[in-house]
This record gives sequence, structure tokens and C-alpha cells, in this order.
Amino acid sequence: MTTTEQTDFANLNPDRVIDAVESLGYVSDLRVFALNSYENRVYQFGLEDQEPVVVKFYRPERWSDEQILEEHRFTQQLADTDIAVIPPWQNDAGDSLFHFEGYRFSIYPRRGGHAPALDDMDNLFQLGRLFGRLHLVGASAAYQFRPKLDVVSFGDVSRHDILAEVIPSSLRESYASLSEDLLRLVKQRFDEIAPTYIRCHGDGHVGNILSRNDETWLVDFDDSRMAPAIQDLWMFLSGEQDNQQRAIMELIEGYQEFYDFDSRELGLIEALRSLRIMHHAAWLARRWQDPAFPKAFPWFNTERYWGEHILQLREQLALIQEPPLRMPY
Repeated sequence: MTTTEQTDFANLNPDRVIDAVESLGYVSDLRVFALNSYENRVYQFGLEDQEPVVVKFYRPERWSDEQILEEHRFTQQLADTDIAVIPPWQNDAGDSLFHFEGYRFSIYPRRGGHAPALDDMDNLFQLGRLFGRLHLVGASAAYQFRPKLDVVSFGDVSRHDILAEVIPSSLRESYASLSEDLLRLVKQRFDEIAPTYIRCHGDGHVGNILSRNDETWLVDFDDSRMAPAIQDLWMFLSGEQDNQQRAIMELIEGYQEFYDFDSRELGLIEALRSLRIMHHAAWLARRWQDPAFPKAFPWFNTERYWGEHILQLREQLALIQEPPLRMPY
């Protein structure tokens, strides 16, 4: 990590977490539990005579203050229109991002729940309705500070970083040639479709959905950015093409109750999947000096991993050339 000792996550111990939160006037009951998070550090924080809260400490140098606050304003805008998201707590002055000894953090109410079953068509229909409402708000304004999800940032930069740092020499030529061919096709798809970019959640997978007592909450907007609308839907698709076709029909049917879906964006699904695969590998490589990553991803950065990664990209090269999924009739 390119951080100073003061802001190194390794020094973010429970005492410092307690001191940071209590600096805002909260009183801790000394129960601090680390939650599953790698990019940032997230804790369940017990309070005296109150429900616990969730405290999120931001990774240094990833987002600027302006980019974090822009995400906070978006989630608050969504919550103000009764969309089931969880915006951060604000103090009496309206602040939602706080600083303590070089760390930046925010506080969220705790929500429990479980991931919805994606083989249930009603769940997919309801998810489509949720994201249709979200995109109706997301399209009403643009991010000024947060970036776009595009071929350059997720594809070209990822490819450059992998070739410059981590790919084994025995696989370097194969990766270089294959990734060049794949990105050429990805760029072609984006150029052909010319999608509209709107404010999206950005990481709409099942792990960021909480269902409980007939309520569904969308959490963790940390990867929110300008993106095509399909970015928030395609990660709910899995399995054979027939299964994906049934799922996308339910998602879009619910979605279009609130916001029009551009059918051309179905042609971006495999392109976006390819970008995510490349970006994820580069993300692991960039974070490898963080002690949490070798513990959590011990299989990464081996010759076997990179061989399987290349095989996955070859599969994407074939999939991206197949006919896209269809709109519901």
C-alpha cells in the first residue's frame, strides 16, 4: 500500500476505531467486530443503550473526498425518494464524511438480511423494479467527480498493470495477444452501441442485496460510477444461455415499470463481463501488498491462477461474438 504509517490499515486497531467514533459523541460498549470487506475496512460497532452501527473506513488514496461525498449525496437522494438504500449518518451540520488521525470514515445504520435466491423469478422481477427506480433517479443528474466505467479504465489500464507487474513470463505473450484481441472486440461493442451513461450502483451482485421480512435493501455504493444501465443488471445472470434469457426477461419486465431499458445494451453484457474479469485480476495485483489480501486470496498470483485466467478470457472472446440475449416480448 502506498500509504503513510499514520493511515496504514495495519494500524487501524479496535482502540483507534473506538476513538474515531467516540470523537463524534457516540459512546462505545467496546464491542467492535470486523466485517467482511477488503477494499475498505468495515466494522460493526456496539453502542451503549443503542442499536449497533456499521463504521466504514475508506482506503487511502482510492477516492477523493469529493468523490466519496458525491456517492453519499446520491444514496441520500435515493433514500429521499423511498428507494431501499442505506445512506450514511449525518451530524447536525449535515456532514457524512469524518476525519480522525488521518483516517476518513462514515457511519451507517445496521441492516440484517440474506441474499435473495436468483432462481426465484419473482425475486428477479422485484430486483428489476428496484433498479428501474434507482436508474430513474440516477439519470436525473450526472456525477461530476466520480469516473466512468469504460474500456480504458477497466480494460486498458488493467491490461497494462498486469503486463507491467505480475503475469508470469511463461504466460506473458499469450496474455498480451489474447487480451489485445478481446479488448478490440469490447471496444467495438461499445462503439457500435454507444450506450448512455447514468449514475449506477456499479457493483450490483447478489452479495450487495439484503432481503428480510419481505424487504429488499441495496447496500454498498462504494463502486458507484457513471455506467450503462445494464451494468446494474447483468451480474444477476448466470448459468446456460436459456437460464440467462429467462432471468433477463424478468429483470427487464420489472425494470420497465419505472424506467425505459435500451435493448441495445444487451449486446454489452459479455463485454462488461470481460472488463470485470480483467479489472478484478488487476485489482488483486494492485492490492497484493495489503496483508489482508494474501490471507484472503491465497490462490492468486500463481502460474495456475494466471493459466485459468487466460482460459477464462478465451471463453469470453468466444462469448462476446455470440448473439446477445433478447428483450421480453
